[in-house]
Amino acid sequence: MSRLDDKREARDGMKTLGGGRSPVIAALDLGASKIGCFIMKADGIRRSDRTVRVAGVGYVQSRGVKNGLIVNMEDAAQAIAQAVERAETMAGVPVHAVTVTTAGGQPVSHRVSIQVPLGQRPIADTDLTRAIAQALAQVRYPNRRPVHLLPIAWSVDGQRGVRDPRNMYGRTLGLDLLVVTMNESAFQTLGHCLDLAHLELTGVVAAPLASALASLEDDEMDLGCVCIDMGGGSTSAAVFAGGSLVHVDSLTVGGGHVTADIARGISTSLAGAERIKVLHGSAIASANEDRETIEAPPRGDDPGAGPIVVPRSIVKNIIAPRVEETFELVRERLKAADVMLDPGAGVVLTGGASQLAGVRELAVRVFDRPVRLGRPRRAPHLADAAAGPAFCSAAGVLLRAAYGPREAVSTRKLMAGKVGPKDAPQAPQSGGVLSRAAGWLKENL
Repeated sequence: MSRLDDKREARDGMKTLGGGRSPVIAALDLGASKIGCFIMKADGIRRSDRTVRVAGVGYVQSRGVKNGLIVNMEDAAQAIAQAVERAETMAGVPVHAVTVTTAGGQPVSHRVSIQVPLGQRPIADTDLTRAIAQALAQVRYPNRRPVHLLPIAWSVDGQRGVRDPRNMYGRTLGLDLLVVTMNESAFQTLGHCLDLAHLELTGVVAAPLASALASLEDDEMDLGCVCIDMGGGSTSAAVFAGGSLVHVDSLTVGGGHVTADIARGISTSLAGAERIKVLHGSAIASANEDRETIEAPPRGDDPGAGPIVVPRSIVKNIIAPRVEETFELVRERLKAADVMLDPGAGVVLTGGASQLAGVRELAVRVFDRPVRLGRPRRAPHLADAAAGPAFCSAAGVLLRAAYGPREAVSTRKLMAGKVGPKDAPQAPQSGGVLSRAAGWLKENL
């Protein structure tokens, strides 16, 4: 791994010259088809319109990753180092730590609901801290690593929809806490892979949440929306209602499976199938498709073998069932999880696989809801090559760092894997709210 060793020496040198860590935030999108890195400097946060400016972008074809999981440690570490180095070159700053967004490790959500008794006095910060502490005491999922702990709803005496319960009166204070977890082994493997690339893991963001933060409008989050992130090796979904994330789920089916279906169906190579999918693929019927033909390279290296010629309709008949099946699986998983959506709630598609022709129309048919294609709208200065649906998750990591939502506990404690009641945010001490801010409570209410 000589290139990684050279990169480590260069990093150490820049760290010494810089006197320590640079004030930058780096997002690493670890996917099955590409590995990308977005870098934001400290001055990249535009609070006037709640956008961010990306200082550096780098991406390479994914290696060592399959179905969202690392399957070859050395290849994946090399690809990660290369993507980060390209982003560093554009941004002109070194990166020593990254926040990873991925759908690997099968991210799923769990909801914890608790109620705490109240006294005959207005609800104070200490009551909110006590409620969060009791919820954290129930966060126990064997062989799963919590990566998100998000308070999503408060209630007072059963009255739901309370945004800020402080100074209200009641007998009980209720809290719904959403816990998003990933496979512990996948988490440990990810951390070790970044170590080989000489990078520190500072956080993990579920890919559908990151994509939603980059592509959804505030109205969509309030009125209800499903953001479906269609990657190369997996398809994941984030459901929003009432302005909060309420559900996360994932499937190990993605755009790479469509490519493999085409390669098997017409006996071509994976590279040839990918080219056909991008240039000629569609999930819906088109005019004259029976009379149009497509050429594909044969498998193997036989110089006498001619190209494979098939009608375009055959390719559509391969693509459409796989995409439709994927959407139906997502729909059934949401029904099984008892996720309640308003009739007018829409669907937003992100991820590289969502760019395939006809996917949006097929999603409308399966979900019977309005469907649109999402882009990283809150990172408006991206170049065209990095401004498509495939880059929503990387942009979303930067937006989350700038504007939230904030976790119930610090990301450092989440990465350490030891979360308990003592990690609840601390309420301010006596002495005035202005002089002693409430930290997390003040940021999130």
